[in-house]
Amino acid sequence: MKKMFRLTRSGVDELQAELDSLLAKRADITDTIKSARELGDLAENAEYQSALVEKDRNEARSSEIENILQNVEIIKKPRGDSKVQLGSGVKLKAQGGKTKEFQVVGTVEADPLSGKISDESPIGKALIGKKEGETVEIVTPTDTTAYKIVDIS
Repeated sequence: MKKMFRLTRSGVDELQAELDSLLAKRADITDTIKSARELGDLAENAEYQSALVEKDRNEARSSEIENILQNVEIIKKPRGDSKVQLGSGVKLKAQGGKTKEFQVVGTVEADPLSGKISDESPIGKALIGKKEGETVEIVTPTDTTAYKIVDIS
């Protein structure tokens, strides 16, 4: 059974743009390999070896993205549901007044530094199924903090 990857529409668009960029680089990498071959002994040619590594990395990432895009399930923004679910935007407020905003996304799209958390992460698991006004405890390696859900979008 194929694994399905759950992404938002913007996540799919970002991956498609990355794939287009990688496919466009193929010709440049091929030219670099051709030029490096002409320099002589391939066993001791660092430029040639480097170009091959870049080609392998480019092809591996291209294949990975193609697989994801072929097996994608697009997350639709929840409408009218008052519970946190995949695709929801959540605004949290700590007792001290500090606020945090997250969007719950699939694992492929997760980027905690930009506020996109995986539904499989500890924070995502704590939020899924909760309603506006509920308090949720978020456990991190350094501490446990209680947050009130102030908005779900």
